[in-house]
Amino acid sequence: MKIKLSDKFNYRRLLRFAMPSIVMMIFTSVYGVVDGLFVSNFVGKQSFTAINLIMPFLMILGSVGFMFGAGGSALISKTIGEGDSKKARRLFSLIVYVSALCGVILSVIGIISLPKISVLLGAEGDMVNDCVVYGRIILAVLPAYMLQFEFQSFFVTAEKPNFGLVVTVVSGVTNMVLDALFVAAFGWGLVGAAAATAASQIVGGVVPLIYFFAPNKSLLRLGKTGFDGKSLLKTCTNGSSELLSNISTSVVSIFYNMQLIKYAGNDGVAAYGVLMYVNFIFFSVFIGYSVGTAPIVGYNYGAGNYDEVKGLLKKSVVIMSVISLMMFGLAEGLAYPLAKIFVGYDGGLTALTVKGFRIASFMFLFAGIAVYGSSFFTALNNGLVSALISFLRTLVFQIAAVMLLPLAFGGDGIWASIIAADFFAALLTGIFLLANRKKYRY
Repeated sequence: MKIKLSDKFNYRRLLRFAMPSIVMMIFTSVYGVVDGLFVSNFVGKQSFTAINLIMPFLMILGSVGFMFGAGGSALISKTIGEGDSKKARRLFSLIVYVSALCGVILSVIGIISLPKISVLLGAEGDMVNDCVVYGRIILAVLPAYMLQFEFQSFFVTAEKPNFGLVVTVVSGVTNMVLDALFVAAFGWGLVGAAAATAASQIVGGVVPLIYFFAPNKSLLRLGKTGFDGKSLLKTCTNGSSELLSNISTSVVSIFYNMQLIKYAGNDGVAAYGVLMYVNFIFFSVFIGYSVGTAPIVGYNYGAGNYDEVKGLLKKSVVIMSVISLMMFGLAEGLAYPLAKIFVGYDGGLTALTVKGFRIASFMFLFAGIAVYGSSFFTALNNGLVSALISFLRTLVFQIAAVMLLPLAFGGDGIWASIIAADFFAALLTGIFLLANRKKYRY
């Protein structure tokens, strides 16, 4: 039975509607990790470290797609809830076209500036060349990369989360198969890994374009539009939290790498890289649920169904709390096996990775509430509060913690700083939720 945004949601229906987005985000994260896995095991530790150094820059540019997707989805779902489907389709077309153009511009800027950026991020000698080779291939398809992120939100708003999941799975399988061929079988090294990822991003970005341009039975379709500066600004402010979150995460990764080089050398950077790859997968559950349920909140808020918004918030807090406990248990139990898969060829690096992972895994107890809270306010079209939660969590709290805690606890303080940041972010989210109860009637 098809679930619509206008339905009444109990726990089961809510999870059923969000599940394709959760699986979609998990799968996106898994195939994003595949590059690192193949490079670490088949190319070497230096190339693996190079990917970890340049990845924050690539994610900053790609996160513009998250901004357009999350912000546009909130605005479009609210517009649909208000009963203006024609305007919703015009806004959808405008946002997709503008974001594609931004992707082209950012791609050119990124390709030109990549050598200097690599040095700025700490690469030296041959590692600079590794960063440039990998990064330029990814940046060549940046428009598709951004659209892939964007359509993950729009498929949910269009009431087609299952089709979005199919596209993600096909894209992910493309990456995994080509990684096995290009890196493991053909021995093409970093070039092969980057080419496999680029090919998968083309699939993930172009297939949805074809679907939405063609006649379809979803709520959205690409077609004629007109420039609407006010709506574009609203989209960007709505999605600013997602943009800030991704930019901040990347900037924080740079600070972590600097601190790890200082306290643990290149092995510390490699260990942190493993932790971040695994975090991509675990956090994708939080993000997938938040993305999958945001259009429901936006629709009901636009339609004036405040009791339903209140119920959605209560149910989501319970669900996210349960997921948080599950993520913590999995992280503690899988620390050694996951470290062994990535860096099992180096005993010292494996031990360092396991130690860091088991300390940092406590962050999963707090992170889910902050991730959902930011998405909830985005869905309510309150970009300011959403951005504040993301900005403080991913930038201010983490940078303060990673700079201060190592002074008292050495290398262990770097891993513990992630826990401290998410704890304070969870408290902040609770304060914002309580402070805005009367305004949004939940």
